[in-house]
Amino acid sequence: QVQLVESGGGLVQPGGSLRLSCVASESIFSFNTMAWYRQAPGKQRELLATISSGAGTSYVDSVKGRFTISRDSAKNIVYLQGNSLKPEDTAVYYCKAVRSQRSYWGQGTQVTVSS
Repeated sequence: QVQLVESGGGLVQPGGSLRLSCVASESIFSFNTMAWYRQAPGKQRELLATISSGAGTSYVDSVKGRFTISRDSAKNIVYLQGNSLKPEDTAVYYCKAVRSQRSYWGQGTQVTVSS
């Protein structure tokens, strides 16, 4: 059973930065794609960024230029670096891995942007 464990969330002031980590129980090369999503209270879960097995990345417009997805394949970790954070970035952030059309999710980590 694939396990994904997110960490790094917390309280950050507007304009601040945070780095989230997603540790996979298996080699991240075994997944076609890994991604970060978030879900704010009362809203649908939204895709933020993806990284393919070939290290190609993509971002949604709302975070482009502020968030960066990266990976450490030796440690089986995918990161999400968020800069210039805004109150509207407050949400639970989730990691997802996709392999052979099957998706695996982590439990999420809360990020709160507030002064």
